[in-house]
Formats: sequence, C-alpha cells, structure tokens
Amino acid sequence: RTSIFGIACDLSPALIGVGYIVGLNVGILVLMGGIISWVIAIPIYTSMNPINGNIEDVAWNIWNSKIRFLGVGAMLVGGIWSIIKLLKPIIEGLLDSLNNKDTDLSTNKDIPLKIILSILFILFFPLLYIYINIFNNVLFSLVITFIILIVAFLFSSIAAYMAGIVGSSNNPISGITIATILISSLFINYMGFISQEGMMASILFGSIICCASAISGDNMQDLKTGYLLGATPWKQQIMQIIGTVASALTITFVLNVLHSAYTIGSDTLPAPQAHLMKTVVEGVFNKTLPWNWIIFGMLIGIIIIAIDIIQEKRRSNFRFPVLAVAVGIYLPIGLSVPIFLGSLISYLTLEKNHEKGTAFASGLITGEAIMGILIAIPIFLTGVSNWWQPILQFNSNFIGLLLFIITLILLYLNSNSKEQ
Repeated sequence: RTSIFGIACDLSPALIGVGYIVGLNVGILVLMGGIISWVIAIPIYTSMNPINGNIEDVAWNIWNSKIRFLGVGAMLVGGIWSIIKLLKPIIEGLLDSLNNKDTDLSTNKDIPLKIILSILFILFFPLLYIYINIFNNVLFSLVITFIILIVAFLFSSIAAYMAGIVGSSNNPISGITIATILISSLFINYMGFISQEGMMASILFGSIICCASAISGDNMQDLKTGYLLGATPWKQQIMQIIGTVASALTITFVLNVLHSAYTIGSDTLPAPQAHLMKTVVEGVFNKTLPWNWIIFGMLIGIIIIAIDIIQEKRRSNFRFPVLAVAVGIYLPIGLSVPIFLGSLISYLTLEKNHEKGTAFASGLITGEAIMGILIAIPIFLTGVSNWWQPILQFNSNFIGLLLFIITLILLYLNSNSKEQ
C-alpha cells in the first residue's frame, strides 16, 4: 500500500532563536510532536485509506482536517493538568493577598488588592457592553462576562506562576487557550446561540483569556527580574499597566498593516494557532469536530504526562512537558525543524558564552518581526504585494537557504566565543 509522509524546514531566523532560548529538551519534544504527525500518523492513515489527487495537497488536507486534532486533545489534557498541578499554590497566593492589610504604597509592596478590584470593576462594563451587542441578551451577557473574569484570573495565575518558576518561554498558554476555546464554544452552543454571533463570542472569550495569560506571564517575568535587582513592585506594576494599555492602542494598526500586506492566515503569514482556534469553534458549532481524533490525542497526552511523572520520580533532567509535544503535533513540521536546530546549538554551546548566545537569539526573533513590519509598510501604502521583485532579480530560495545556514553558523560562533 502507498503512504505519505512529510518533512520540511522553514527558513526562519526567529524560530532558530526560539529554539535556542527554550533549549534542547523542549526542542526535541516539539520535533517529536512533528514526527508523530508527519512521520507516524499521516503515513499510517494514508496506508489505510485511498489517496486521490496531488500528494502534497492530500497530505496537508489530512493533517489540517484530522491529524492536527491529536494536538488539540493533547493540549486539552495538558491545560487541565496544568490547572490541577498549580491550583494549590494559586489558592495560597490568593489567601496571602487577601490577608495582606498593608495598603501603604510607600513600602515595597504590590498594588493593594482593593485598587486591583476597582480596576476590574471598571473594565467589567465595556466587556459586558460588547457581549450585549453580540447576544442581545443582558442576562446571558452578564453570566459570560463574570465567567470570563473568573477564568481569566485563574488562567493568568497559572501562566504567571509558570513564568516565575520556569520562564515565560515554557508557559502553557496554548493549552489554556485551546481548552478555553473548546469549553466556551460547547457552553455557548449548548445555551442555544448557534449562529455566527455564537462563534464570535467564543473566539472573543478565548482571545481575552489568551491575552490575559500571555501578559501575566510576561509581567511576572518582569517582576521576577525586578525582585532580583531590588526594584519596587508597585512601581513596576503601574508601568506594566501603562505598557499594556499602550500596546493595546498600537497593536490594532500593526495587525492591520500585516493583514493588508500578507493576509493573516495565508501561506505567507499562516498564524497556525489562530487557524486552529477558528477550526475548533467552527467544528463545535457546525457539529463537525473530529472527536475521535481529539480523544486519541488526549490519550497521547495522558501517556506523555505519565512518562513525565516517571522522569520526575527518577529526578531526570530530561522532562516531558506535554504541551511541548502537543504544539509540535498541531504546528506544521516545517516550523518544528528550525526550533530543534536552534535548541541543538543551545545544547552544543551550553558550557560556553550562553548569555551572548541568548542575546543573539533574541535579536533574531526581534529582527525578523521588525523586518516583517518594514516590508509590509510599502505593501500597505501602495497595495503592491511584490514591490521588491523589480529590485531583486535572483533566486530567492537559494539566497534564503544560504542566509539560513549562515544564521545557524553565526549563532553557534557567538555562543561558542569566550567570555569578554
């Protein structure tokens, strides 16, 4: 019988940088997820089912409609497992905040809980207004808004705790978001809101939780750094609030520029996480969600968690965080390979100048993001999507591969250099 498998490598400096920062352990697991999808699951499925049409199109269609939902199931289990593991420290932290009667900001304390609750009370009404416009039902909008605030608090606490312990690179945001999207879609659909508005409300629900979790992880990383440097927490927190508001006001323009230039969700700017959220929501409301694949993915997640517990008991340095494997399953394998290559360089230079390598890797991530925006601005202004072609007349694929290899070499040399 004929079967299909896939292997690819995106020529992305940013993904090399991501791999370097997360390290070899996570890099191997992300690649393992890609192998589960493209080297194991797709070949097995295609060997048992007839193949018609272009092989590449068939492979992508199978992965998009079936195989990647293994990752959804694994991420769902991973998100629930993260909540279970971190529930106790979250409750302890909340009780500690409630018992803190010190409201004097002259001391090195956090912003008092009363002020935080006041800000939440103010933000409650714009969110409620949005949902009233979506549902045209005040009572249900009140229920959904309260649920969002409670879930956002819980999941933000998990993300912040993980960032404080292991760093923001290993946050379980993907698992938390997928779990939220799936559960909120099922709830809203069950309540009878089965139209386009129900889908919009579910996506908005998941987006709020995703942004809250991401911001909380980043903020906790800042507070952790501030603690090590002796900064005043409440002053940091005020500036973080200002930074969050400023980014919320500017990101809309940036996203519009990128969408006008590349179309978010296209092959040029695929946005796999956003596409997966859309697929999950549409699957719930259209009753087309492949639950058999999701359940099988949940079993894979449970097996990985069991292996991780065994590794923890053995006190092994190599762990099996389930979300890393799940991310590898639902991402195209072309994204997993450069992450692995970056993590391999990180391992090979671990005893050398790792801080310099981390700075270089961070520059790769930032540089690719800035270049993406700079290239998009002329497209946004002129509407011409290939404005650079009259300027650059050569084989861009070959040049891209050459620059990708040079980037790997430069990262290795920077990380392998002696301390200055």
